[in-house]
Amino acid sequence: MNGALGKVLCLKNGIILKPLFPHLRFKTSGENPICSAGGILLSTHRHYKTKPTHGIGRYKHLIKMEEPKKKRGKVEVRPINLGTDYEYGVLNIYLTAYDMALTESYARYVHNLCNHLSIKVEESYAMPTKTMEVLRLPEQGNKMFLDSVLTIHERVVQISGLSATFAEIFLEIIQSNLPEGVKLLVKEHTEEDFKGRFKARPELEELLAKLN
Repeated sequence: MNGALGKVLCLKNGIILKPLFPHLRFKTSGENPICSAGGILLSTHRHYKTKPTHGIGRYKHLIKMEEPKKKRGKVEVRPINLGTDYEYGVLNIYLTAYDMALTESYARYVHNLCNHLSIKVEESYAMPTKTMEVLRLPEQGNKMFLDSVLTIHERVVQISGLSATFAEIFLEIIQSNLPEGVKLLVKEHTEEDFKGRFKARPELEELLAKLN
């Protein structure tokens, strides 16, 4: 009984091993049995190594190209609006004080007031900071010595199109709310006012004078 059972097991093993023989043969030949069994699947040879990538991995075309920076040219004076009989042209509101925070705060108030009253604000800018030395003369002696240095801050709010009938009311509003220590000046805009916005460069002016 045991011998018969052994023969059956051997026959079964032989039947099972026969279909697996081709797989073992392929495995010993160094090929992949999954890809080459029966010749149904594709070959494992990588053909893409000899072909171009066609832009795979490139990202520069996805980045937005930056526009080249324009060189700053010489600032030219814009034509000045002289106004008409019924409205003023371009007016400059000068605010001067020794406290920078106070000057900035009141300049912002005037700018917001103009926007609220529908007065066109051309621009709002700061003038170059100026310094003033205070000298003191002692009780005994003739030699003066430096006592303190005062820094003068100036802001300009430039407006246009202010009607002649509303100008008096507008000036009264900003003058009544003027903080202590702030000096107010309103005047028409001129070419000299535009040039005063830039710091003088005497060395450069001397070189240009020599060249000319």
